[in-house]
Amino acid sequence: MPLQIYKRGRYYWAKGWVEYNGRPIAGPYRRSTKASTEAGARDWINRETELQIRRHIVGDEPSKTFSDAIMLYNASPKTAKQLIPIVEEIGEMPLGTISGVLLKGLGPRLKPKASTDTWWREIVTPACAVINNAHEFGGTPLIRVKPYDKFERIAQDKRRGKQSRVERKPADKEWIEAFCQAADPYNAALVRFMFETAARIDQAVSIEPDDLRPAENKVKLKAQKGHPESWITISPQMMDELLALAPKRPKNRKTGKLMKPRIFGYGSSTGYNTRWKTICKNADIPYLSAHPAGRHGFFTELVVRQSVDPVTAAKAGRWSDPNLPLRIYAHAETDEADVRARFRTNQVQKGPVRTPKQRKSKKE
Repeated sequence: MPLQIYKRGRYYWAKGWVEYNGRPIAGPYRRSTKASTEAGARDWINRETELQIRRHIVGDEPSKTFSDAIMLYNASPKTAKQLIPIVEEIGEMPLGTISGVLLKGLGPRLKPKASTDTWWREIVTPACAVINNAHEFGGTPLIRVKPYDKFERIAQDKRRGKQSRVERKPADKEWIEAFCQAADPYNAALVRFMFETAARIDQAVSIEPDDLRPAENKVKLKAQKGHPESWITISPQMMDELLALAPKRPKNRKTGKLMKPRIFGYGSSTGYNTRWKTICKNADIPYLSAHPAGRHGFFTELVVRQSVDPVTAAKAGRWSDPNLPLRIYAHAETDEADVRARFRTNQVQKGPVRTPKQRKSKKE
């Protein structure tokens, strides 16, 4: 019986045989097509039939290796750099032999002093992206990897003698004010802008004069982290502060050429670091990088300190899901001793408290 589809729960399944010239060549099948529509299920049958007929006629094709899959993947410069040591380790391995355990095991070999979060971000994630991209193109095996658990993270932190996932300290109004008093106008405006808008540092330093609409108090932020380019509203005071800055043309550190004029004068998302450390030292305040000063400070200020509901705060900060900033960007500021004190009940007693035994003896 040729392959046929039938619905089972949410998805369509396939059963039967793949036939060629009226003769079964592969099967029997009884498996999910992972398609929730009939059209998707028929597409699966067509692809599977074509694959099995080609295999029947020409035999099994040579297995694609990880190096072959790299050639199909359009990697960004950052990801390409991360993939170089991975290719050196597993480049000649067939994709079908690469498991999640193998990818997770690359971390200790390639980056023995890094945290499990770094292993996941810089090794497992790009490797999986390459393998699954090849699956989309040529039907090679798909891979899913179970994340490192907390016990693996704690064990690695102990080996490297350093704790990962240290909670960030968000900025507050007092820190912002102290920073601005010690800063030049450009950096003072930059930190105020990020604290007010939850803009990322790369979005902030990329703002050009044409990205301002003074009449509407709007600023254009470039697309980033899966979010599209957008115009956001700022306070009139913030707009006045931005307009007072004479745009600067920073120099591209790689090419040496001057870039287009920018409002804050920085050419990259890391150019501010050294200057901010000096400002914090002069202001006698702890150093905070742009992320805790901006996005962490923004959400904590609204939700924790000003009791703005998380949905409104998330929308203002351009988070699509309020649960994400609640989990990562909202920092509790109540002292633990104050919380414990709420459970104490020091009631005023009019007289000495008698035990049941004392009350009984008095009656006698």
